[in-house]
Amino acid sequence: LQSLQLETMTKILQRLFQATALAFYFSSRTTTAYAPLNTVPPPPVSRATNLPNKIYTWRNQQVRYQVAPPKGDGPSKGSVVLVHGLFVNSDHWRYTLKGLSEAGYTAYAIDLLGSGYSSKPSPSCVESRSMICGESNGRFTGSEEGGVRKNVMLGTASGGSRFVSEIDLKHPCGSPYNFYTWAEQVADFTNDVVLPGASPSEARVTLVSNSIGTISAFQSVLDRPELFNGVFVVNPNFRELHSAEIPLSNLAMPAIRAVQSLLRSKGQGLFDALAKPETVKQILMEPYAISEVVDDELVDVLLTPLLTPGASDVVFDTLSYSAGPLPEQQLSEDGFPDDTPVWICYGSKDPWTPAARVEKMGDLSAVEKVIRLEGIGHCPHDEKPEMVNPLILEFLERLRS
Repeated sequence: LQSLQLETMTKILQRLFQATALAFYFSSRTTTAYAPLNTVPPPPVSRATNLPNKIYTWRNQQVRYQVAPPKGDGPSKGSVVLVHGLFVNSDHWRYTLKGLSEAGYTAYAIDLLGSGYSSKPSPSCVESRSMICGESNGRFTGSEEGGVRKNVMLGTASGGSRFVSEIDLKHPCGSPYNFYTWAEQVADFTNDVVLPGASPSEARVTLVSNSIGTISAFQSVLDRPELFNGVFVVNPNFRELHSAEIPLSNLAMPAIRAVQSLLRSKGQGLFDALAKPETVKQILMEPYAISEVVDDELVDVLLTPLLTPGASDVVFDTLSYSAGPLPEQQLSEDGFPDDTPVWICYGSKDPWTPAARVEKMGDLSAVEKVIRLEGIGHCPHDEKPEMVNPLILEFLERLRS
């Protein structure tokens, strides 16, 4: 048992350094000091989608988004908001935007705060924290006082269940870059931008998420259930660096947090040394089972925004986020509405998301269906959109019926 736990810890630390290598390449050119609000205008049109880049101002921050209107002369069948994963942006939904538009839906893709061409205020800025942090405003009260959720059932990589006595919900550094901030951003965007442009008969909006964007999506539903009618998940992420996911957490977390702290303060030189395009392309291929999809366009549209001012601090801060809600916990909350179904699809060759744990999520009452996609990795919507888009459309038709 001790040998197995040691092997698991070694893999966790290895993955942390792999993530650091990728993140440092993305941020290797952002070495200058910056003000609390780091904002770079996006190009007029996205290279990946040929859609205009639009701006939504949220809590005094810039948020880049794209909208693909429905093709044809008829009214929109409904509105969908796409929520991206870690270190990417709305361009990652290049094929989903097109597919939903061609099927008659209005599809929105948003850059979460700190990602893409959205603002990147300093994680340590007191003013930014008070203005935008979703962990503020009295969120943690009562049973969650102190930012801890007690007595939670989570899944295991082998498809079993395990009881966790405590889940730390609050960012250990007090940063605004957390799932509660992003959830509030998605909910406000839906309320302020999407629904005002929807048809009068459209009362609620559908969320589609990938990877850790799923946690933001689920939290948006918990916070504002009146806004959403369902969530389609493309490969959830269980956050293996979360303190509740690490074996022997009481012993391991001090060492992991020391590495995280070192990266925040001394990491820039390491990232500069690893800033080689061929290395980055190899790292990007790890989650993609279909390697030819990792083309120059993909690298460019994901990399360029991550070279803007403030991006490196956001990356380091996110790698230090070993807390926050987890998917099974969220779907088991009393506040998750019964009339908001969840479908999940996942790639069988995803190296980051254990297949058996995803399948186990089918036991949760909110999850209607779990769909396995053979031969695909962590980003099926980008690897095989011809398989994923029909599933999303089937889910949308189910919601309409």
